[in-house]
Amino acid sequence: MNRYSRQDVLRILRISSRQLSSWERAGLIVAASDYGFQDLVQLRKLRDLRAQRISASNIKASVCAMRAVSGIPNPLLEAGVALRGPRLVFRHSGATMDPIAGQFEFDFEGGGSRLELVDDAAISETQRQNKINTLFFEGVRCEEKGKVTEAAALYEETLSLGEHAPAAINLGTILYNQRQFERAEQLYRRATLANPEYALAFFDLGNALDELQRLPEAVDAYKAAIRLSPGYADAHYNLALAYERSNERRRALRHWIAYVKLDPVGPWSNHARLQVRKILDREELAVVWRRPHSGLVRK
Repeated sequence: MNRYSRQDVLRILRISSRQLSSWERAGLIVAASDYGFQDLVQLRKLRDLRAQRISASNIKASVCAMRAVSGIPNPLLEAGVALRGPRLVFRHSGATMDPIAGQFEFDFEGGGSRLELVDDAAISETQRQNKINTLFFEGVRCEEKGKVTEAAALYEETLSLGEHAPAAINLGTILYNQRQFERAEQLYRRATLANPEYALAFFDLGNALDELQRLPEAVDAYKAAIRLSPGYADAHYNLALAYERSNERRRALRHWIAYVKLDPVGPWSNHARLQVRKILDREELAVVWRRPHSGLVRK
């Protein structure tokens, strides 16, 4: 069975380390150094619920209540999930349960009498979401195995069923790597609309716009990524590069410095330090920048 490191999980699901840690602290996922495929499914549900502004405390309250009334050890993984206001409702074994309210709502299968009229549209929506999840993760698994063509087809099929920011980003990245920048830009933009709080979508959008030589738009996209995630080192780096190409060196300086603070070791950090020195010398700025062990002090 495939196992995924924490970094793999962050990359595949496009979540931050802080977000993963908060779910672990809340007891919604067991803290681990690596994860299985089912863990990815559970984390995907958590991420999607969080994107709909359902707090970790509300998710935990609904999950704990469902465990208590149903005996299901892991409701997020073993039951279908839908929203009702700030709470979750679960579908399992042909019934839908609001565990906090203690309401058993309908008998779905077997031809028995229903306790309430069933909303077929709600059932169809659950089935659609399950299909979307299945297709997306099949695409991820294909991509992990290097089956890029198959992965792209699965992401396309995912998007044909509805808006899905991670699928749009993953398909966009496949096309970006094939130098189909216009199509990639469309998909990244679609991802930003599907989830306006997705920093990675704006970062990738900036990269595609940069390749299309639409530099002012690229700058705006990088800035949006940084507003959403101030500690996004790569966004600072690329924004600094964009500012330098626009001859806005003083604006670039701030982001070169931010990058070195966030990623102080390695070739990219060395390049950022070099750019800082060049800008300070060229602009004759009177600044002091001290960073422990950075090897650079300007007075």
